[in-house]
Amino acid sequence: MTRSTTKTGSGRLHEAMAARVAKAELPGIVTLVARGEDVQVDAIGAMAFGSNEPMRRDTIFRITSMTKPILAAATMMLIEDRKVALDEPVDRLLPELAHRRVLKRIDGPLDDTVPARRPITVEDLLTFRMGHGLIFEPTFDPPYPIITAARDLELVMGPPDPRTPHNPDEWLKRFGTLPLMYQPGERWQYNTGSLVLGVLIARASRQPLGELFRVRIFEPLGMKDTGFSISAEQSRRLPSYYQTNFQTGKLELQTVSGPSEWTKAPAFPSGAAGLVSTIDDYLAFARLLLSEGLHKDKRLLSQRSVRLMTTNHLTPE
Repeated sequence: MTRSTTKTGSGRLHEAMAARVAKAELPGIVTLVARGEDVQVDAIGAMAFGSNEPMRRDTIFRITSMTKPILAAATMMLIEDRKVALDEPVDRLLPELAHRRVLKRIDGPLDDTVPARRPITVEDLLTFRMGHGLIFEPTFDPPYPIITAARDLELVMGPPDPRTPHNPDEWLKRFGTLPLMYQPGERWQYNTGSLVLGVLIARASRQPLGELFRVRIFEPLGMKDTGFSISAEQSRRLPSYYQTNFQTGKLELQTVSGPSEWTKAPAFPSGAAGLVSTIDDYLAFARLLLSEGLHKDKRLLSQRSVRLMTTNHLTPE
């Protein structure tokens, strides 16, 4: 087991994380706690099970859903630029999603629908109330017709994967052939809103999503190891990719999302889960939010936008 720290790491945090590595719950982990300029970093374990290559502070991780706050920040920047509005229906930028139909029953046939009572708005996408998203019950991947259809259309909802061959326009065209699961605004459903929002803000800014992120967020914050793709040299810092087998409870090494796949730009840059980053890069982004939009005395986001991002917008129900 390897460990590297700057200053004195939190003993209890180290013990808790080291115990997880020792029990083979994960091969390695990097933690960071920052209080002002006091930054404590702990790198524990290895880059893969059975590997002698240690986990390091500059390890580049697939940050999956930690992509979503970056997407939200970019969206708020475009709202400040008046290129899009929170309460605006998505129809202007995403005509593929105009005049939605909604399933009568979540497990019903795709042609058993009613008209949507109102359009999907940008705010619906940000708050995951667009009427479509992941289903966690009764299982994570139930054999409902709506789920089967999404799979048949190759609408992979996870991290970059060679099974996602579609560019954003084709992805949205295919997604637009499906009905919604629920009425817009009716309930909270995770993930899909961010996939759609990534397409929307790319169109609003008239540039690819990765370019928008780079110009507005990554370069100003010095996030040099963050992106939808990385160089071959950087890819050597990407650890092995494991997923839990929910039948056995064990981690299994995955053949997809290997280091070489990250050296070329994905066809579909996922605003939901598509980025890789380091712990220090993400600290820079977190500090932007903590400072309510300021970075080295330069304002990247308004205070109001950050407060909107960090306010609960869901009802008690």
